[in-house]
Amino acid sequence: MNFLMEMEIARTVVSVSELNRGAKDLLEQAFPLLWVSGEISNIKCYGSGHWYFSLKDSSAQVRCVMFRDKNQYLGWEPRDGMQVEVRALVTLYQARGDFQLNIETIRRVGSGTLFEAFEQLRTRLGKEGLFEPERKKPLPVFPKQIGIITSPAAAALHDVLVTLRRRMPSLPVIVYPTPVQGAGAAIKIAAAIQKAASRAECDVLIICRGGGSIEDLWAFNEEIVARAIAACPLPIISGVGHETDFTIADFVADIRAPTPTGASQLVCPDREELLHRANILYGRVQRDMRRGIESRMQNTDLLAGRLVHPGERIDNQLAHLQRLRERLAGSWQRNAEIRYWCLRDLDRRIAVIRPDISRLIERQQELGLRLNRAGASRIEMLITGLRRQQANLAHLHPASVLERGYSIAYTADGTILRDSSQIDVGDVIRMKFAKGWSKANVSEKGE
Repeated sequence: MNFLMEMEIARTVVSVSELNRGAKDLLEQAFPLLWVSGEISNIKCYGSGHWYFSLKDSSAQVRCVMFRDKNQYLGWEPRDGMQVEVRALVTLYQARGDFQLNIETIRRVGSGTLFEAFEQLRTRLGKEGLFEPERKKPLPVFPKQIGIITSPAAAALHDVLVTLRRRMPSLPVIVYPTPVQGAGAAIKIAAAIQKAASRAECDVLIICRGGGSIEDLWAFNEEIVARAIAACPLPIISGVGHETDFTIADFVADIRAPTPTGASQLVCPDREELLHRANILYGRVQRDMRRGIESRMQNTDLLAGRLVHPGERIDNQLAHLQRLRERLAGSWQRNAEIRYWCLRDLDRRIAVIRPDISRLIERQQELGLRLNRAGASRIEMLITGLRRQQANLAHLHPASVLERGYSIAYTADGTILRDSSQIDVGDVIRMKFAKGWSKANVSEKGE
């Protein structure tokens, strides 16, 4: 749902700010960053450094703005009436509602063909692998000699030399002179690179040139220069143009610097920074050495305190042996005393628990006599009781009763008669007497 539809759904009345903001959003979303060609008209440069002008053709015009952070790297000054191509973002200046182009870069008409050739060569060399990071050579940390490939009359050479002199005054520099612009410049630049490579007197090379248009920098977009850079065994820094300028040499080189001055800063360390780091390291080494010496001195004092004369050491050892001997003798004596008292204690305990054999024998004999007397007394008592029981049995025996005149009556079947109801008149009974027996007939019975 677009902005206008959202506004219509939300409410029927919108403010001017809302309208302009919606239109700005729609324009920036609808149009990508694009190239627009036309003629510059009414160009104005304000104190802020921003450029304002109109871009027109035969039937229309559009307002344009190019801010200072973009135009300061252009390298040439546009004027009214120039035919140009601008790469711009379509937008709306919200405060006034002005439709305008926010320009990123400008090129003069005619550079479009060069740009197309640039893109074709870059694509072809990229497919060959000339831009791959794997083939890039590292820069030496401390180069012994630096080579510069540029024109002796170029202002960029002066900037590089001044920077190198400031950063590392003792570093030798060799300049390989060559034209950097115009007809045949690419061939001469490639020859200078090959010459520096064959002489092998430098550790690193700088290819540099100041800013300019794409036509001015075109020598560094030639294939012969790219091939020479790729074939060079020495690491190469490309410092061509300003930060916004890109050439084929930048892609093939081992390092791309934004400016020639930036290339001189990359090629060697800063002497002042190295001195500062050296001073820091020197101070750290001094502190570490001082601490190490102090620690070793302290250890020396400690060891000196522990150091003993050999004679004194022998005396100490003899005294120690004497003490050990005394302790050993005392230990033997104490052990003997301990064992003596243990034996006495065991003897006492044995004496306490050892039985008195003679007394036990006497006790046994006494108990034996008592046992004999008790046995005899018991037997005698048992005999007396037995005799009493025997007398009682003899007194109660039926024969004794019969001796006193009593008799025992039996029925014919041998049953002892105890009641008259057991017999009838006429029965025969047997009578047992103390001596003998007889039969009798029952003639009469009573109750």
